[in-house]
Amino acid sequence: MLPDWLIGLIMGMVEGLTEFLPVSSTGHLILTADLINFGGPRSTVFEVVIQLGSILAVVVVFWKRLWSVVGIKTSGYKKTKLNLIHIIIGAIPAGLAGVVFHDFIKNVLFSSRNVVIGLVAGGILLIVAERFAKEPKSTNLDQISYTQAFLIGCFQVLALWPGFSRSGSTIAGGLLLGLNRKTAAEFTFILAVPMMIGASGVDLIKSWNVLSSSDLTLFITGFITAFIVALLAIVFFLKLLEKVKLTPFAIYRFIIAIVFTLVYLV
Repeated sequence: MLPDWLIGLIMGMVEGLTEFLPVSSTGHLILTADLINFGGPRSTVFEVVIQLGSILAVVVVFWKRLWSVVGIKTSGYKKTKLNLIHIIIGAIPAGLAGVVFHDFIKNVLFSSRNVVIGLVAGGILLIVAERFAKEPKSTNLDQISYTQAFLIGCFQVLALWPGFSRSGSTIAGGLLLGLNRKTAAEFTFILAVPMMIGASGVDLIKSWNVLSSSDLTLFITGFITAFIVALLAIVFFLKLLEKVKLTPFAIYRFIIAIVFTLVYLV
């Protein structure tokens, strides 16, 4: 068994790299945990902690935009058209579905077979989105309409299926609804803040009795690593999307699905 600090470092890096790329952090975390023999109740709590590290990275990258969304003035503040209503109506579909089906998702959908299905289906959605993407009418966050925000939120419901990928489903939805790649990704990241905090908060409360002071090294290392790596991954991915389509990510998902199948289903 690897030492806690090394487990935290490895899992934090995987979480930070994959949480906001359209490749499914869930599938990668399951594979990695299996490879390093990391499991049990504390692994579930640990995944929640490193997800919070990743979401903190979004807050840091988009802090001025997030403050403007809620109407808080900052240095260089400029009133923007993207507001809290966009975020609320975008979060409603997945938020409601997550509350209603929480136990079903955790107890039934988190199986190897379902993760493979999610990886493949999500990859197909990326290819479809690139093939049938509308001519971009929304090329920045302030051009997103309430209707687009709600419909992108509906695409986010797909991410409740493990392996589908939150960023993959919402970026694909954004392309199909007339956003360019960069704008779709930016809205996806901002929309992820309330969703991930809410979902992680619920899981953390339910698993509070599993926490132990002896796990501090694991949790702190994982949280900090996930935060730093996610910070770099977000900046890199936004620049990459200006040059690269989603199809390569779809192909990568199919490769991971094959690996997943060989490891767990054969």
